[in-house]
Amino acid sequence: MTLYGNMAFGMNLAKAGADDIKTRVTNSADLLQIAHLLERLPKQLSGVQRRSGGDRAAIGQAIVRVPRVFPLDEPLSNLDAAMRVQIRLEIAKLHRSMSDVTMVYVTHDLVEAMTLADRIAALQDGKQEQVCTPS
Repeated sequence: MTLYGNMAFGMNLAKAGADDIKTRVTNSADLLQIAHLLERLPKQLSGVQRRSGGDRAAIGQAIVRVPRVFPLDEPLSNLDAAMRVQIRLEIAKLHRSMSDVTMVYVTHDLVEAMTLADRIAALQDGKQEQVCTPS
């Protein structure tokens, strides 16, 4: 499937209307800055586009469904350092633009936690040890 097809997949399964799907996918792609890649197949993307565009398409697939809770489980772990910084900025923008959505971001990277979080929960052995703001 193209990136558009991947992003629209869940809405197609939910039998959403074609116009609604197109609007949501287009808006999400614009927000994630991948609108120019929507008609491409994954194999048609360059290495950098595949890493960043694929991650963004996966995030876009969740966005089009208008979630109330948005779980992100170490979304940057497979990226190189430069790409991690770029995508971290994109996730921060996404978080600001989706103020009515709760984002749960799992990471072992302290910098990611400190730059992306409104509140941080520290866990040890499956138990919550501390909850606070980044400051």
